[in-house]
Amino acid sequence: MYGLTKSELRLLRGLKTPGKIQDYLDSMPINHEPEGDTCLSPRRVIRERRAHCIEGAMLAALALRLHGEPPLVLDLTSNARDFDHVIALFKRHNCWGAVSKTNHTALRYREPVYKTLRELVMSYFHEYFNDDGYKTLRSYSRPVSLARFDKKNWMTNEDDNWFVAEYLADIPHIPLLTRPQITALRKAHSFEIKTGKIVEWEKSKTRRSTRAKT
Repeated sequence: MYGLTKSELRLLRGLKTPGKIQDYLDSMPINHEPEGDTCLSPRRVIRERRAHCIEGAMLAALALRLHGEPPLVLDLTSNARDFDHVIALFKRHNCWGAVSKTNHTALRYREPVYKTLRELVMSYFHEYFNDDGYKTLRSYSRPVSLARFDKKNWMTNEDDNWFVAEYLADIPHIPLLTRPQITALRKAHSFEIKTGKIVEWEKSKTRRSTRAKT
């Protein structure tokens, strides 16, 4: 199915809930990209046991697909002072939740309790700040079904899935804030900044390097 091997199918079908998918991603070291930027397919994520945000989102979307759900991802965009983030979407009882791969304390899994996508996105807002404490989340995309990339083998590609990243960057995004709201934003407190710098996977412990918000 979908060009996946029996062992790949067995692993992904064993991730029967969004929580189990999240547990699997959490067990995996962050992709610190020591050889340069990557956009690994789910097959390579499984084989290489590493992922950053968009790579984790694609794997989560595939696992959800194998359990009869649409393979949806959503792009969160920041201003020029920070980095974007990608999450995989799912719905339970008509509410949105998200699976998310990150190396930081924020931008993680979201329980399916959000009535709208804007509610879900705004749950990331206050902790989405850079190392200087500036709150940087600015917009989000509509849900994107990765099924649109089936002919490009996004699930099993041995090359990088840059076509997914480029598509997410190019599509229209919905602004979250007005200009007066942006002007009035308060910086994160020094204690928040300190805790925001905590990472789960240190470079010295994993062989890999990461982008800021992954």
